[in-house]
Amino acid sequence: MKKIIDILSEVMGEAFEKASYDKNAGKVTISNRPDLCEYQCNGAMALAKEYHKAPFMIADEVTGILKGELKDKADRYFSGIDTVKPGFINLKLSESFLKEYLDEMALSEKYGVTNEEGKKRIIVDYGGANVAKPLHVGHLRAAIIGESVKRIAAYMGNEVIGDIHMGDWGLQMGLIITELKEREPGLPYFDENYTGEYPKEAPFTISELEEIYPTASQKSKDDEAFREKALKATYDLQNGRRGYKAIWDHIMRISKADLKKNYDALNVFFDWWKGESDAQPYIPDMVEKMKKEGFAYESDGALVVDVKEETDQKEIPPCMILKSDGASLYTTTDLATLLERRKIFDPEQVIYVVDKRQDMHFVQVFRCAKKTGIMDKSVSLDFLGFGTMNGKDGKPFKTREGGVMRLESLIDDINEEMYKKISENHEVDEESARQTAKIVGLSAIKYGDLSNQATKDYVFDVDKFTSFEGNTGPYILYTIVRIKSIISRYSEDTGLSGEDLLNALKGYKLNIPDNETEKALMLELSKYNSVIGSAYYELAPHKICAFIYDTANAFNRFYHENRILTEENGERKKGFIALLKLTQGILEECIDLLGFSAPERM
Repeated sequence: MKKIIDILSEVMGEAFEKASYDKNAGKVTISNRPDLCEYQCNGAMALAKEYHKAPFMIADEVTGILKGELKDKADRYFSGIDTVKPGFINLKLSESFLKEYLDEMALSEKYGVTNEEGKKRIIVDYGGANVAKPLHVGHLRAAIIGESVKRIAAYMGNEVIGDIHMGDWGLQMGLIITELKEREPGLPYFDENYTGEYPKEAPFTISELEEIYPTASQKSKDDEAFREKALKATYDLQNGRRGYKAIWDHIMRISKADLKKNYDALNVFFDWWKGESDAQPYIPDMVEKMKKEGFAYESDGALVVDVKEETDQKEIPPCMILKSDGASLYTTTDLATLLERRKIFDPEQVIYVVDKRQDMHFVQVFRCAKKTGIMDKSVSLDFLGFGTMNGKDGKPFKTREGGVMRLESLIDDINEEMYKKISENHEVDEESARQTAKIVGLSAIKYGDLSNQATKDYVFDVDKFTSFEGNTGPYILYTIVRIKSIISRYSEDTGLSGEDLLNALKGYKLNIPDNETEKALMLELSKYNSVIGSAYYELAPHKICAFIYDTANAFNRFYHENRILTEENGERKKGFIALLKLTQGILEECIDLLGFSAPERM
């Protein structure tokens, strides 16, 4: 279904062309002066220099065509066309065309959102969790933004694979193995002569594992001998020592189960549970090929690839492939992971959702991948770098004691706050209130994050994000629940329910709006396919948040200023209900793209 703004631009382009100007000047935009008009066309301003005419004169000629030769067409789409100095054309949308457009949206799949031309295979890398360590608030943004980006890309008709890309192969593994050996040296994993089957159950729980790693990490800083043992254990693991591989298997199994539990609580799901370890088999051949083809060379003992370009405005250092001791780095692993992804999926696009401070790393990796042929030059490699989630003090979010807050604790705190608010406002049984609090709490967390532009730092304010007023998740859900409640009451009034109600609603058409609040809500809804397209192409979930906030506000103004269920004109009442159903459907579609849902009541 065509975007409404494209339809209007075509009409304006035809008018410019008939006035002997470039039709591309007919591009229409949403008005920045909604008090004057709903759309505007500023093309005359851009043509003034080329045609040596005052922009007002050009605009007058174009509006003259619209009111003369193209009057029938213009009258279908516009209820008002005015020229304003120095050369703007102000446009008001025809109420009957707006009704017609929304009726078509209501009957269209995905409310008129058209799939991207040419289905793409896209990988979204948005996890980055380290195994054997609990998820903390620092993992929140990658998970929330990445999940939304993945859902939006899939909604546009693409095949999308979400990859957690776990940190599972570095020194942390050697540290855990070394600490475990010091605590329980008699375990069969440490006996190099042991040839039997290793125990199926891990010699530690997830809680014990989460204590072992920080203890070992601190020891490695204080005790050089311990660190050397850990480095040796890491080397032995990576070179296939059987007992250490069995410990690694235990770590992975219980860590994955814990990670899944935490990500499930965030409504975040991965298609591919791969880690750095999966890329290791690709590294030797990849490095050898880079050397053989002349891309990689030695510099101060390290192996590097030049990735600077003539157009660079700043220094781009060479991409280091191996350190002077022959060890691989994150760049090596990321390049090998791209190689693995190409062999298995052959994607057209790979999107990385990672802390923005990793920008230089990904510039180097992307350039090296394209230069060395790991990825074809036609593949789009995109870095969506996100800012920091801060506390009210402007510093990275921490616990009251000053430590890094576990993600599980943050979710529990938000859920408890929502439970208190729900219990204060209504008499509900505890089980229902707890369940609703989880749904609304997730909206508070996700909307609180996603409503900010991803690249910017933001303050995580629990009081603000859990409020039922303002630009918050709970406010959006409250609006949806209000619509559900009205439709439920309509169902009771008419005696229609279930399939009968659904079938009746399918036949309802919207009204031609006859008041400002009705038209304002319809205008917001008409922007839906433009907003989704923009959020997809710009990797910008915050644009969907802005849209649903504006739509929720427009609905609530409409609700307060119109008698919906007490409207005496039966057909007009049906038109109101059709508008409510369309609003509910679009808002629910949007929040699903953001990764949360609405309860039946609040």
